[in-house]
Amino acid sequence: MASYIVFLRESTQDQMELDAYQAKAAGSFAGHPVKVLAAYGAQQVLEGPAPEGAVIVEFPDTDSARAWYDSPEYQATARHRFKGATYRALLVDGV
Repeated sequence: MASYIVFLRESTQDQMELDAYQAKAAGSFAGHPVKVLAAYGAQQVLEGPAPEGAVIVEFPDTDSARAWYDSPEYQATARHRFKGATYRALLVDGV
């Protein structure tokens, strides 16, 4: 069953750190079965506060999603995201 990681950027603190993250994030997908479904596209907020941006990535299953997220390559990249902005991230199983 497919699994999805959803990233919601709530607020930016350091654009230079976010730029460093964005420059390296795609490279962390190498060797992982991932499909980017949405990345900072136009939003129509239906409920709740609007995030600054949203990203949705699809993996074939939860184990594949965790293998990417927990990988040393992504965690080294993610430190820039942690410094650059406040995000919410969640892993959701498909139906």
